[in-house]
Amino acid sequence: MYSLRQLKRAVDNPTLFIEETNRIAHRRLNRWSYNERGVDVFAEDWDNLVVLDACRYDIFAEQHYLPGRLESRVSRGSGTWEFLQGNFAGRSLEDVVYVTASPMLHRNEDELDTRLHAIVNVWQEEGWDETYRTVLPETTTEYAVRAAEEYPNKRILVHYLQPHYPFLGPTGQEHFPLDSLAIWHEVKAGTLDVPDEILWRAFRENLDVVLPYVEDLLETLEGRSVVTADHGQVIGERCYPIPVREYGHPLGIYMDELVRVPWLVHDNGDRRVITSDPPAEVEEDIDYAVVTDRLEQLGYK
Repeated sequence: MYSLRQLKRAVDNPTLFIEETNRIAHRRLNRWSYNERGVDVFAEDWDNLVVLDACRYDIFAEQHYLPGRLESRVSRGSGTWEFLQGNFAGRSLEDVVYVTASPMLHRNEDELDTRLHAIVNVWQEEGWDETYRTVLPETTTEYAVRAAEEYPNKRILVHYLQPHYPFLGPTGQEHFPLDSLAIWHEVKAGTLDVPDEILWRAFRENLDVVLPYVEDLLETLEGRSVVTADHGQVIGERCYPIPVREYGHPLGIYMDELVRVPWLVHDNGDRRVITSDPPAEVEEDIDYAVVTDRLEQLGYK
């Protein structure tokens, strides 16, 4: 069922109607709420799972220099929300500590109903960079190292924001003002006129920005680490069945560029002994307005 607001947006911007038609096809006439062909990340063998946001497999394979052996997996989502829904929803994960630069889990915590041993919300006041309107990768690494020391017998899941927009490299700084929000919607709607070549360069630079800090983390964390992504990214590729150009990472569109993600396995020393324990009761006073503001600055409406 669609709201009046959604219908009005589709009338004002016919590309949204086409996108929704493609989404219905990809979701098997809306029988799927996430990509059911994707991997259950918690069923895989790892002590540390490092998630890059919006990092497609082919670009990672071209640019990375990290230690380990690279494979690929199919994600359960073409966006962070679907990744969380497909992997976290309704589960007891009391052997997992989630260190996240993304506010998405917190915004949807009631609907997801996930029980983790601990959550480290890096995106709160101390971790958020007001200049760049994101969590910088060095900050995420710092929090992840601290969490691994504090929870030596837990699986550590680290969620970086990069290479997701905002763009931190020189091309991004030159062409995209820091107050420019929702650029993928604007490009698709034709209200932001930027060549695909510039978008690609800015996206690749954002991956270059995060890789050194991921390398540092892999050298620090003990046990088996896996580097993957919650979903991929499209910049002008044609979707199907209606062959329109897509941008960003629209939910429910399961083309290869959006759901094929890296799966790089690196072993460092002995495996950790993982135990499952109930979480400590910690009351966090998080202003919902802060969550909304953070997500808007990351381009989510």
